Amino acid sequence: MSTITAIATSGLRAADAAMRASAHNLANLQTEGFRRERVVHTAQADGGVMASTVRAQEQGSSIHEDLVAQLQARNAFLANLAVFRAGSRAAGSLLDVYA
Repeated sequence: MSTITAIATSGLRAADAAMRASAHNLANLQTEGFRRERVVHTAQADGGVMASTVRAQEQGSSIHEDLVAQLQARNAFLANLAVFRAGSRAAGSLLDVYA
């Protein structure tokens, strides 16, 4: 079983992948023949998430989807960071009790 820290870390990595994909898409808005990237999340059996980047089959850009994706990635990153910090504080508190 994964620890809460490992699960939160996988969420941080997934949010980072989503941010990178949307930033890549926004940077290439004017590139002719560009195919957007998107991130697919897959739940892991022992907890956490695996993120993989796939390229769209059709050409074109979608600025509104990519801006929303950046906001979602930012919020997911902050939420997972809060879980990571809470788990770290809880572990520290347990060590203080038994020390």
